[in-house]
Amino acid sequence: MTNGTAEQTGKAAELREQLADVFAYTNKVLDMISKKDITKEEAAWITKETVDNFREHVNPGFLAYRKSVTKDGQYAAVEWKDSGLNCFMDVHGKEYIDCLGGFGIYNVGHGHPKVKQAVIDQMNRQALHSQDLLDPLRAILAKILADVTPGALKYAFFANSGTETVEAALKLAKMYSSRTTFIATTRAFHGKSLGSLSGTAKGVFRKPFLPMIPGFKHVHFGDLDMMRKTMEACAMTGEDVAGVIVEPIQGEGGVILPPDGYLKGLRQLCDEFGALLIFDEVQTGMGRTGKLFCCEHYDVVPDILCLAKAFGGGIMPAGAVVATEEVFKSFFPNPFMHTTTFGGNPLACAAAIATFNVLIEENLPARAAELGDYMLKGLREAAADHGDLVLEIRGLGLLIGIEFHTDEIGYEVSKGLFDNGVLVAGTLINAKTIRIEPPLTITYEQADRVIAEFKKVLGQIQL
Repeated sequence: MTNGTAEQTGKAAELREQLADVFAYTNKVLDMISKKDITKEEAAWITKETVDNFREHVNPGFLAYRKSVTKDGQYAAVEWKDSGLNCFMDVHGKEYIDCLGGFGIYNVGHGHPKVKQAVIDQMNRQALHSQDLLDPLRAILAKILADVTPGALKYAFFANSGTETVEAALKLAKMYSSRTTFIATTRAFHGKSLGSLSGTAKGVFRKPFLPMIPGFKHVHFGDLDMMRKTMEACAMTGEDVAGVIVEPIQGEGGVILPPDGYLKGLRQLCDEFGALLIFDEVQTGMGRTGKLFCCEHYDVVPDILCLAKAFGGGIMPAGAVVATEEVFKSFFPNPFMHTTTFGGNPLACAAAIATFNVLIEENLPARAAELGDYMLKGLREAAADHGDLVLEIRGLGLLIGIEFHTDEIGYEVSKGLFDNGVLVAGTLINAKTIRIEPPLTITYEQADRVIAEFKKVLGQIQL
């Protein structure tokens, strides 16, 4: 046997051994997934594997910023299973009221039985489609969207995430007018793929990837005069605006509500300058703010509407772009100009169809308005004696922002709430405003506990 042959034989044997190890490892994990309950020993193994594999194979940076991981790595809360519609448990059995909700994924709750059953039923029938024949659920979901969205919004394109819906919206706007200039706003967040990142305003996300897609400009959110002047300057220099993209309420920016008349003013400016108005309702849509879509609060209809997050009912990743026929017809001659393999797949469509059914049946947008008012009042009362800590509490429906004087105060509050079984947004470096985004199914009792824990934690903060 030559040295080369011996080396090849050795490598083959090593590969077989590695695959055998992976097979045994996957068997062990699949066995745990199948169990309703796990032992303390299994929980400890899962925790260690999770922390070690994040460090070695995912990204060790996450370990530094998760409020659930101690500095020495001896304890980590590893998410394991849902616990009712509004809570989840870690592997150690500790329950948390979910007031983060995946940044707005769980509008109809964790694992709503009707949404889950729709996905199971569709999975048992056909999980994915061939891509060549017409798939019925995509057509049916598009009709539902045309029926429930305001104004003349009519045609839908389906994607897998919020950033994908923004990408599709930008391409639609470009094809519609052949213009290439877009205006977004300061503090905006539209996603992190390259096109949507060009609309996103946060410098820490943008700087490593500059230059962005050409043609994007940013103006101050809420400043109509600055928007008009920017659009005038673009028209004067031959860089006419294709579209203005804006969140009706800024989520990542800190739950910033628009000034009175701002969104209507944007609609008028877009009409005047021949630009499209694009609303990014990835976070504010699907009943979150007390209406099915946030733009309904302001009586403004966009030309293009972006949805995701809660669109999949907390079960499937799903998103949609809905546009008027006038705008969408640019895609008619060649429907393959913008496609995605998994967007609008049968499982995602089944989840979205069931989600609309639940939102309507349980009147969840109205519930969001009612519980939102209740929680806003309670949180403000809890913070009344802590003006040295809390700057402002604001929101609409169950999209609530608590702004503190510093990031450090916000992180201590979010960490304190977490320790007491309430999960909110707020990381080590981004907690000046924390978001309260519970499922729209949250109960009054759970809301009362969140308010009580917030008050208790505020009383424990030492400046």
